[in-house]
Amino acid sequence: MSSPLIIRNLTSRPVEVKRCEYHSIAPSLSQGGFANITQNVTSLFRNATSPAAPPVVEPTTSFVHEDVSIRIDPFKSLATQIRPQSANETLHLIFDAEGEQHRLETPTPTSYSTTLKPLTDNPRFNYTAVHLPEHSHLTLYSSANLPSWMRFFKDDTPLSALSIPGTHNSPTCHRALPSVRCQATSPPEQLDNGVRFFDIRVQPEAPLDPANDRLILVHGVFPISLTGNKYLRDLLQEVYAFLDRNPSETLIMSLKREGTGNATDAQLSRILKDHYAGDPNRWFTAPRIPYLGEARGKIVLIRRFGLEDALKQEWGGAGWGIDAANWADNTPNATCPSGDVCVQDFYEVLETVNIDKKIQYSQEHLERAAKCVCTLPAQDQLATLPPKQPFFINFLTASNFWKVGCWPEKIAAKLNPAIVDFLCRKHNESAGQPEAGGDGSTGIVVCDWVGHRGDWDLVRCIIGMNAKLEMREHGL
Repeated sequence: MSSPLIIRNLTSRPVEVKRCEYHSIAPSLSQGGFANITQNVTSLFRNATSPAAPPVVEPTTSFVHEDVSIRIDPFKSLATQIRPQSANETLHLIFDAEGEQHRLETPTPTSYSTTLKPLTDNPRFNYTAVHLPEHSHLTLYSSANLPSWMRFFKDDTPLSALSIPGTHNSPTCHRALPSVRCQATSPPEQLDNGVRFFDIRVQPEAPLDPANDRLILVHGVFPISLTGNKYLRDLLQEVYAFLDRNPSETLIMSLKREGTGNATDAQLSRILKDHYAGDPNRWFTAPRIPYLGEARGKIVLIRRFGLEDALKQEWGGAGWGIDAANWADNTPNATCPSGDVCVQDFYEVLETVNIDKKIQYSQEHLERAAKCVCTLPAQDQLATLPPKQPFFINFLTASNFWKVGCWPEKIAAKLNPAIVDFLCRKHNESAGQPEAGGDGSTGIVVCDWVGHRGDWDLVRCIIGMNAKLEMREHGL
């Protein structure tokens, strides 16, 4: 028999369970139909990624209810006495938040996350729940407006303090060679669903020709599409259009030179400065981590390439762009010499058994980020006081071209659900205790195959981890 339900409140306000309802499923569904649906969803969640959808109310024949009063404080977990539903039942819970009631129906046959239904008009709060039935665990997050989730944070928020979802080889959503494709959705769809970090690899098309400024999008030595070259300029037009529609947002872009040919980092740096990233209204290229207000509506450059000599003299001799040119290769944890980037990028998963090691390294890096407490300076200090917290960049990605089980989509099918589980049940789990001073940030979490079949749960969980920082900023 399953254990009673554990509820974890990862929002900035207390919630109270007021009512439990157990609805019997109609016989046409309980005799195999609904059981088969939920069995298939469980299999899908463990082996791929499950589609997200609004909650579905199943036909019922009867229900029993119990009025309760179970308070869960912010950032606390509580082992309740709520029994899980049986195979022929659905469990409905009524939550109260400051007098406002919301209804949760679980399980849903299409997804492990669901949006709670407000029972009042014009609700002030919105909630998303992630149900992990194998652990009898339910996690509540504040629902984010994914296209503009950064608007809830103050201008003096250090960008490195935020929990930010990102994608690895972000534009590789096209038909491509095995291990080259890393994404299920296009960059515009990623942006609309909350992604705010892009990992981009480029190859200068003709570095010796001053008239040719075209940069080919690549992954390693391969182009990202079998149907013809794709170019950085087209990708940037999509990013600019998104930022114009959502001026509260920013995009952190890591750029690296890859591909074939004889181009150098110095040549790439000059092409980018002269033809792409020279507009201060579109790009933040100072060699430091910005505050959110400085970066809104812009692309923040993290460079994984060296500079030509002239660009080393930019910004009073400090260089150009946030310097991540020398992070350690294939590392479980390393800090770049600039001190601005602390990275986990262990990617040599040569056998499927090594995926567990990758999961461990990813979780350990999440814990490093969670322990940080960001400094929130006064507005007049912005120009003189740079953020002290580095970007914690955590790659959930790995591959082995020669092993089908280690291609990006196969690894993501195991890693992404494992990280969702970790974030919901264990990440910064003592955040509500006085001795646990961390903000519970995830840092920048760089993913493969998010949005596959409509599943954005990992992105939602990452953004949801900003709740404690938001609470600090607004004095809740």
